[in-house]
Amino acid sequence: MKIVVIGGTGLIGRQLVSDLVDRGHEVLAASPGTGVNSVTGEGLAPSLAGANVVIDVSNAPSLADDEVVTFFQTSATNVALAARKAGVAHAVLLSIVGTDRLQGSSYFRGKQAQEAAFAHSGVPFTIVRATQFFEFLGTIADGCTRDGVAHLPTFALQPIAASDVAATLADVAQSEAVNGIVEIAGPERAPLVEFVGTWLGHRDDSRAIVPDAETGYFGVPADDRTLVPGAGARLLPTRFEAWLTAQPARQQA
Repeated sequence: MKIVVIGGTGLIGRQLVSDLVDRGHEVLAASPGTGVNSVTGEGLAPSLAGANVVIDVSNAPSLADDEVVTFFQTSATNVALAARKAGVAHAVLLSIVGTDRLQGSSYFRGKQAQEAAFAHSGVPFTIVRATQFFEFLGTIADGCTRDGVAHLPTFALQPIAASDVAATLADVAQSEAVNGIVEIAGPERAPLVEFVGTWLGHRDDSRAIVPDAETGYFGVPADDRTLVPGAGARLLPTRFEAWLTAQPARQQA
């Protein structure tokens, strides 16, 4: 099959492209760096010509409130329209578990708009909602740090390895569209403060940690249900300790 990966040069995109190539598919990594811009539409139609599947794993270049919503809405609308015109048989979108529960965040409002564009595109679709990546724990720690102290939320998290996300997207691309949402998550659930604290310890990061039940998720209130999957989620195999062991203990700034 010919498969186009929108955002194919990012964290998930690179691994997904490699996985799909290993499975014998013709794969195009589409991004501004390869001449395809999903916001302006530049190169989008030619990239999708003859494609069987398009997978959108793109991410907003700016997190400013207005810009992030505009990016996801515009990009997804353009991708969905181009996919329909090209006769693509299956459009796959990577989204986030809890998108509908975190609408106080402009980022999640943008993801909701992105999901809606795919769902109403007229193209058979599958939305894969993943929990937060292990690889993002450092960003969470930094976002919660004030004056050298990490004030970490205590609500539940069930994070996932990026490699498992990429492998699942490759599986979905080879399957029939479900015309709905599939949730995926890691195999372990614990308070966010525990995951991030373990990650900081592995890096020999000496910053103090303060568990803070009032700290939301990047300024948005959250609880034990907000960012964890429902009962029917697919649980992927990589455990946090195994992933952590494979990472370098220190990374230079």
